[in-house]
Amino acid sequence: MASPSNMLEVGDQIDSYRIDAPVSRTRIAAVYRATDLRDGRTVALKIPDPDMETDPFLLERFRRAAEIGEKFGHHGVMRVLTETERSRVYMVMEWCNGRPLRQILNEGKVAPERAIRIAIGVLEALQYLHDNGVVHRALTPENILVDENDKIKLIDFELASDVTSRRLTFTNLADELGTADYIAPEQVAGKHSDGRSDIYAMGVILYEMLTGKLPFTGSSPADAMKSRLQSPPIPPSVALPSISLHLQEVLYRALERDPKKRYANAHEFAHDLQHLDQVGIEVRPELHSWRNPKAHLPRTILFYLLLLLIPVAILIAMAFLPHNK
Repeated sequence: MASPSNMLEVGDQIDSYRIDAPVSRTRIAAVYRATDLRDGRTVALKIPDPDMETDPFLLERFRRAAEIGEKFGHHGVMRVLTETERSRVYMVMEWCNGRPLRQILNEGKVAPERAIRIAIGVLEALQYLHDNGVVHRALTPENILVDENDKIKLIDFELASDVTSRRLTFTNLADELGTADYIAPEQVAGKHSDGRSDIYAMGVILYEMLTGKLPFTGSSPADAMKSRLQSPPIPPSVALPSISLHLQEVLYRALERDPKKRYANAHEFAHDLQHLDQVGIEVRPELHSWRNPKAHLPRTILFYLLLLLIPVAILIAMAFLPHNK
């Protein structure tokens, strides 16, 4: 049986599943490769950390991720398998071959042809999610599995939302700080996010695959978020001089600060990647103004005002909370 620390050993059994090997572990949950003893198939088990099981919010988030995952039926999205009886809280997922995109990025820049191929696969999966009312909200290289043929799987839907989910609040905003390099400006500002936020994240990931760098930098998550609110991205042609003007334009469209100016959906983004020669090149002043801090002073002031308003909003919420019990 499992140890009290929740660290399972090879050979341990949970219900009808035998643990074969540990896969990964975070502060929230651990993932194991396991065998379903009923039919011999390989699955992935996600076991929440004991502290998570005592936190109502985190437990709700875990269960919601399972409920969302059970709806999926797309080759680019990891499926969560339905189990009717369980002796404890855990998630059973299909076993997916491949490795996280982060591992590939750690090896250096990705060739443009391969980067575009991977991006198109992710965008097709995102379009499926969005068509079914689901926004991933935490798309990162860690949450994209890539197999030996560059086929992808989207994983980890603990921050995903569907049409019935509650909005992001100050309470769970902190959970998104770990993905500060990829969250969209509207998420930083605490505004409503939709599928265009996922498109922005995919724009950052494609930029990173092509250049080996991020379009926005900072010494801390707060600095990185400030940068995307007040400054344009580092021009792709600065990070990668060999990039084509057409591909650079696609990146700019995906990374637009205003969601209304961004690609309206993942299909449009993928279409342009598949037909780069048809992409029109816009005149972009930010290609030359990105180093000028004075040009972005109004946005800098707005950012700090937002930071000041956050604790005020929290204090107001705390003041009213006792009256709502």
